[in-house]
Amino acid sequence: MKHVITASALTLGLLLAGGAQADEALAKANGCMTCHQTDKKILGPSYKDVAAKYKGDKSAEAKLVKKVKEGGKGAWGDMVMPPNAHVKDADIQKLVKWILATK
Repeated sequence: MKHVITASALTLGLLLAGGAQADEALAKANGCMTCHQTDKKILGPSYKDVAAKYKGDKSAEAKLVKKVKEGGKGAWGDMVMPPNAHVKDADIQKLVKWILATK
């Protein structure tokens, strides 16, 4: 029984890690990583900083989906985030969920 639990835990871990890698690949494919990185500021804030800023904010996902889609300015200084209208809505939602889950 202990082996079954261990194997299940390892499988779940691999699936979750694969999902995180897939979402990072999605971010790279859509040009997000040109201005953002997971753990350091480039032109825009790091994804860890975004997740920390919006932690506990129940409306964060909707706000960030809108910001990614339409672009914006002022939340992180004077740098403008260009609109990403070319990115599918489902992909934006997936990316925002991944960003908000970044630790």
